[in-house]
Amino acid sequence: MQVQIRHQPSFAVGLMLRPGARAQVESGAMMATSYSVQVQAPAQGGIMKGLGRAVLGGESFFVSTYTCLQNGGWVDVAANLPGDMQVINLDGRVGWCVTKGAWIASSLGAHTETKWAGFGNLFGGEGGFLTHTTGHGPLVVAWYGALEAVTLQKGEVVTIDSGHVVAYAGTVQSQTRMMSTGVWPTVKNGEGLVSHFAGPGQVLTQTRNPAALVILGHRPAAVPRLSDRTCG
Repeated sequence: MQVQIRHQPSFAVGLMLRPGARAQVESGAMMATSYSVQVQAPAQGGIMKGLGRAVLGGESFFVSTYTCLQNGGWVDVAANLPGDMQVINLDGRVGWCVTKGAWIASSLGAHTETKWAGFGNLFGGEGGFLTHTTGHGPLVVAWYGALEAVTLQKGEVVTIDSGHVVAYAGTVQSQTRMMSTGVWPTVKNGEGLVSHFAGPGQVLTQTRNPAALVILGHRPAAVPRLSDRTCG
């Protein structure tokens, strides 16, 4: 699968297929496709895994599979919110954890499953689960606003608001906790839960928080809970 992204950085769109290639696309992300491309929309991994993906991970129950015939073809995909896209090339060794709504498409050589991300994400409004992607080939992720990529060396730590996290490599360790000590200071200063990421590896962040757009500025009250999570 060959991926080309255009209309960057604010309204990114694009996914090109080589002859004979197949791609998995989030249901509803397809903008347009050539007539020569075949499409199927089964439940991802079967009925039970599809339910887990939809109910737990906040993604679609169905994942569309596009197959490009030998004479060529293309598929255009786009995210719901304005922003950019990036291709992560999976090498079969390092997996990636992708937050709710950020997974757009991947090659058929990539395997996705819903994984528990910790109570911190659950109470912080991120859904409590992440999409863990492993395997080979391109992985397309999208975000709201612009992208900031943070590359961490071994032992280096960075703190990021959970609503701004897009994805992070499986080599990165993560811990979620309150921004302030005690519930009242957190409510008063408007901050929620944050994630501490420790390298080595890369963390992708978005400059805008989708939850703030949907809830029109409402920030949920923090819960005094500490959660450790590892995705590898």
